Amino acid sequence: MLKWILYIVLVIFFANCKGEQTIALDATDVFKSKGVEIPVYDFESFKPLLTINDEKTRVINFWATWCKPCVAELPYFELINSRYPDNEVEVILVSLDLPKHVESKLIPFVKKQKIESKVVLLDDPDANNWIPKVSKNWSGSIPATIIYKGGTVNFYERSFTYNELEKELKKML
Repeated sequence: MLKWILYIVLVIFFANCKGEQTIALDATDVFKSKGVEIPVYDFESFKPLLTINDEKTRVINFWATWCKPCVAELPYFELINSRYPDNEVEVILVSLDLPKHVESKLIPFVKKQKIESKVVLLDDPDANNWIPKVSKNWSGSIPATIIYKGGTVNFYERSFTYNELEKELKKML
């Protein structure tokens, strides 16, 4: 009960903040293991992350540990994350791994690869419903990436080299 009261107070507080945009993403769960935290979202709680309208460019990559092309391009997203200031670019890696594999596969992978970008798990089995909400052009295959700033959104259903990814990012900066 105390948790809900605190949550309501925080929502009211942030709703009354003037001049600041606040996006409240409510993770349904958080996996914590080996120094790694991975929040878990259903699509409705994740959706606000796709439309934050501030001065930051967001690079959102949909991937999974079992997807070879996804894993091959992850170092490029990590380079983008490390080479651009946090106030200019935010890289978010959205894992589509099954929740039952988070502790056995996803967390060890993130730890071993020393991934510093924000990693979240999208756990929503109704992909036929949420995939077209991410992009009407998305067939559902991964890797898939969204790069957006404000109202300008570019969607890519493909793999990237570092140079290709940076070229697309620079179009938004």
